[in-house]
Amino acid sequence: MDYSHSDPELVRQPVGYWAWAAYKAVVTRTRAALAELGTTQPQWWVLAQVARAGAPKTRAEVSGLLRNYLDTGPETMEAEIDATITAGWVVEAPDDRLSLTPEGRTFFEKAAALQDHLRAERHAGISDEEYLTTMKVLQRVIHNTGGRAHHH
Repeated sequence: MDYSHSDPELVRQPVGYWAWAAYKAVVTRTRAALAELGTTQPQWWVLAQVARAGAPKTRAEVSGLLRNYLDTGPETMEAEIDATITAGWVVEAPDDRLSLTPEGRTFFEKAAALQDHLRAERHAGISDEEYLTTMKVLQRVIHNTGGRAHHH
């Protein structure tokens, strides 16, 4: 790969810009691919939380966990949960617990396979060691600037 600058120049590049550019590239690609399946990224998050839960989670638990992802917000997450219910992928029990329908399980598996493909695409030519170093460096930058970030 050809890099934008020489190594001595890259060391002086602003991490905020490059983190933002990476964010934009990854989120744009992910959202476009999910749109081709007929879903949104927040709907994928809902499906993943419901599908991978050891015990059924309530709507409030799912919404509370996901509302801060990419600054989505509580109103948007509630609407996205409603959209998964309207699509027939998720049902909400009288106790507010969410579970996948059979159609939802099938759709989740299709979307999960796509997410695996996208992850492989993003990681092409990047070793696990390099990726781990990148994650640790970004988390240190966040810490050093007084920021907070946590992803489940």
